[in-house]
Parts: sequence; C-alpha cells; structure tokens
Amino acid sequence: MSAEPTEVQVRPGVEADLAALTDIYNHYVRETPVTFDTAVFTPEERRPWLLSHPEDGPHRLMVAVREDSQRILGYATSSAFRAKPAYDTSVEVSVYLAPEAGGRGVGTLLYKALFEALTEEDLHRAYAGIAQPNEASTRLHERFGFRYVGTHREVGRKFGRYWDVAWYEKEL
Repeated sequence: MSAEPTEVQVRPGVEADLAALTDIYNHYVRETPVTFDTAVFTPEERRPWLLSHPEDGPHRLMVAVREDSQRILGYATSSAFRAKPAYDTSVEVSVYLAPEAGGRGVGTLLYKALFEALTEEDLHRAYAGIAQPNEASTRLHERFGFRYVGTHREVGRKFGRYWDVAWYEKEL
C-alpha cells in the first residue's frame, strides 16, 4: 500500500472517526513509550477526548485519510497545556500515525493543517513533549520551528523502565 502525500486529505476529526482514532492510539499504548497511558481505551472511553476538540477554537483535532479509501492514517491535536487560566494561550500538540503510515509525509501534512487552523486563534506558544528516544518526532517538530527547551529525566515509568521526555516549544 503506497500512501504518497498527494493521496492524503486532511480534515477536522468527527465523531464517526472515534473507533479508528482509538485503534491508532491504542497501538501506542500497547507497543511504545510514546504515550504514558498504560491501559488501552474503548472508543466510548475516548469520546470525551474527541469532544474536547471542536472544529473551531484553540483545541483542534485534524485527521489524515487516504483519498481513495477514506482510511484514517493518523491525527494531530492541539490540547490544553495546563488547566490554570493563565495557560490558556498555550497548547500542547501531538501527532499519532497508523503504524504503516510513518515516513510518508503524513505527519507533516497533519501539522501543516493544524497550525494553519490555529493562525487566527489567541495562542502564544505550542509545546510538545517527546518521550526519548524518538528521532522521527524530533525531526518533525524541528521542521515546524520547534526549539528544544529541556528534558524531564526519567519522568515516566512504562514497560518496566523509566523514560525521559524532551520538551520543545514553538512561537505561534
């Protein structure tokens, strides 16, 4: 299966995407330290997450689909960075791709669409935490102008070991 960027459409996520988005996320829960969640989710358990990303406002969900099959290849989000009101002009961003969709430009298309959607929002900074090592994610964020700002050492424990998280920021 070839998925060149020209065959990919990016659009806002909708409730009908929930099962596929949950499957993609659960892959990372089960197989990788990319997320520090340790138990898989049902789509119903992920519904509040999906509903917290409307089609407008600072917290968005963008979905990449194959144009021919409409199969979901991945998604990007901007979410609340922290709960306190003074953080409202900051967002935390992330990208999750279907396992077979990596290395094909899908993450780049998702971030391009996400940051374009956020240009009219009252936002000052975007932050990304990248569990280490993750060279592909580091390259993607640097390509979009993120700068390394520091590392939380051994901040999460998963798969019987501790993981560092490198933090990156981008001016919006």
